[in-house]
Amino acid sequence: MNAQDILVVEDEGDIRELLRFNLEREGFSVLEADDGRKGLELARRHMPCLIILDVMLPGMDGFEICRQLGGQAETSGIPVLMLTARGEEMDRVVGLSLGADDYVVKPFSVRELMLRIKAILRRGGRAAENSVLERHGIRLRPDAHTVSAGGRELTLTATEFRLLEDLLRHAGTVRTREQLLNNVWGYSFEGYARTVDTHVRRLRSKLGEAAATLETVRGVGYRIRE
Repeated sequence: MNAQDILVVEDEGDIRELLRFNLEREGFSVLEADDGRKGLELARRHMPCLIILDVMLPGMDGFEICRQLGGQAETSGIPVLMLTARGEEMDRVVGLSLGADDYVVKPFSVRELMLRIKAILRRGGRAAENSVLERHGIRLRPDAHTVSAGGRELTLTATEFRLLEDLLRHAGTVRTREQLLNNVWGYSFEGYARTVDTHVRRLRSKLGEAAATLETVRGVGYRIRE
């Protein structure tokens, strides 16, 4: 993954120009695509450190791009920030449930957007604790960004990986939805506690038999058994 490349997939030229100017000022190299299929191709070819993704795109919409990126091992770890005029709650929930790391609604503050991008990259770059985490047949390697369960390699999105890492690091301890939102997403998504529930369901579906170790503590949150 290229630590300096950010891919902007946006069909409005003035927004692409605004993003390119501000991202380059922050020291990033910017790749651009004005339609969905081209954006997906660039993501696979260049493996950027982050993708800024519009939802309403010609060729292929942002939700489908996010779904395809998350479904392939080589691209599942690329963080995605959705930038869109579609601000309805269900659109946000769908985007986040597909593995997007953040969801920003147009019109947006450039300063806030840059802070959110840096927050996402900071989370992805945490390398202080690289010890292998193992519980109940689940093996997670933060340094290599790999996960296996029962000896089977898993394909997780960047958000699912961080969620599982948090739960494993606190094995035996109940993690509230608020704690998970703050630690996995970087700050609180007001009113989006159910986003955690959606990601936990997706994570369980990928863990196979090991899913039984990820317990729901009714009215509180989730834990991995000690």
